[in-house]
Amino acid sequence: MQALIVYESMYGNTREVAEAIAEGIREARPDAAVECQPVARTTVHRTGTVDLLVVGGPTHVHGMSNALSRRVAVSVEARKEGRIEETHEAATTAAGPGLRKWFHELPDAEPGTPAAAFDTRMDGKQAGGAAAGIAQRLTDHRYDLRAEPEGFFVEEADGPLRSGELARARAWGAALL
Repeated sequence: MQALIVYESMYGNTREVAEAIAEGIREARPDAAVECQPVARTTVHRTGTVDLLVVGGPTHVHGMSNALSRRVAVSVEARKEGRIEETHEAATTAAGPGLRKWFHELPDAEPGTPAAAFDTRMDGKQAGGAAAGIAQRLTDHRYDLRAEPEGFFVEEADGPLRSGELARARAWGAALL
């Protein structure tokens, strides 16, 4: 079994969730080959060789990020002191293609290919979420959703993750199998 987790992360929270999902898959299927890759380093052609595709990203302006929202996130992060690693991750992500462009290039899957969508988001009715848009794009490319799109909560826009979210992400990853 081969699983690929593709994620976009600005502040490291979505990356942490993606890695926890990978751990959950490995715990449920120790024989599984699981890759966890940022969208900027994942070619769409790699998706044709996997048995499970999981895609996630941060929530920006109630939905999936775009070039402008990524640039804003970099400028916000750059103003914070002592957050060199997060600023670098935000700048690298902002310079990359992002999930929207990646989805434009994604080929259609063979019918029945399982997939799942997740996001990181603030809690609250007005916060929105990117997972539904990610899920819609997966189904547009003929992937079959293995689970309802899932949101994992951050305390503030740039994190940290809410207590217990990484354990919840591991459990969600395991449940995808």
